[in-house]
Amino acid sequence: MVKVGIITVSDKGSQGEREDKAGPLIRQMITEQGWEVTASDIIPDEQHLIEGKLMEYADQLALDLVLTTGGTGFAERDVTPEATLAVIEKQAPGLAEAMRLESLKVTPMAMLSRATAGIRGQTLIVNLPGSPKAVRECLNVILPALDHGIEILKGSAGECAGKFHHR
Repeated sequence: MVKVGIITVSDKGSQGEREDKAGPLIRQMITEQGWEVTASDIIPDEQHLIEGKLMEYADQLALDLVLTTGGTGFAERDVTPEATLAVIEKQAPGLAEAMRLESLKVTPMAMLSRATAGIRGQTLIVNLPGSPKAVRECLNVILPALDHGIEILKGSAGECAGKFHHR
């Protein structure tokens, strides 16, 4: 069973001024994948808080996958990618590249996403956008590869050659 954490990064959401719609959507999609959401939080756009929560989810809770939503744009308070880069040990740029590439088919604004992805210990961390529509688009792109990536991280996967076929 893949254990997943969801961190919604939102000043207004953390103060109860805005309903978090992206976090519940991520939970629904992860549950439909057959995985278990074992932790979730809504925190403000503060880099040290985001770093702390990412480290807690990876180090103390030993989650397999941590998905963040929000804080990946150009606004001054958007610091989720910086927090992620500060705590990961290895980057996994293909995930963010795939999300941007697919999202560009829908909107040119996708190129403004600064989302990143990487690995801390045996935990994969992926930044998702803040809007539910963009979350759905991006998760649909990466979910097919995440299962195998997590298996590799946990040391339980073999070779991936032949696992996926070109269309």
